[in-house]
Amino acid sequence: MRVTTRTNLAMRVLMACAVNVGHVLRKHDLARTINASEGHTAVVVNELGRRGFITTVRGRAGGFRLRLAPEEISVGKVFRLFEGGAPIAECFDHQSNTCPLSCCCRLNASLARAHEAFFRTLDPVTLRDLVDGNSGLSRILEIGRPGEAGSGPETPRTVSPPARHMLG
Repeated sequence: MRVTTRTNLAMRVLMACAVNVGHVLRKHDLARTINASEGHTAVVVNELGRRGFITTVRGRAGGFRLRLAPEEISVGKVFRLFEGGAPIAECFDHQSNTCPLSCCCRLNASLARAHEAFFRTLDPVTLRDLVDGNSGLSRILEIGRPGEAGSGPETPRTVSPPARHMLG
């Protein structure tokens, strides 16, 4: 199974919110920190807000923050919300399926079980499990507060290529 960019960014956003718990984050700061475009970050933040994972704050000091406690956010639930609608193979999309084997193929049942097992494996993993005691993650995702040394656009963050890989 391949994780989509949207799901990957959703997890980066949630981990950043959990590392910076109690602080309102701004999408431009977060996009730079997680090495994503501001546009993609905005789409994911909007979806996470719509799904009740984060709360947006309006106004001059606005942004977003976690709505739920990190231990209440199941990684499996996030993955299901962001990946659940995408068919894992052509034969799972009944409207556009052109596979001539669909009527008698036994592989799709195995694929369906494997797909569900993937989500079930992630269900007990919480956002807290990903961030608690993870000092390396905290160093990367901690976003400077306004007025603190190291905050603001004058100190761009650079991420080495290995850190750009999926989920961290």
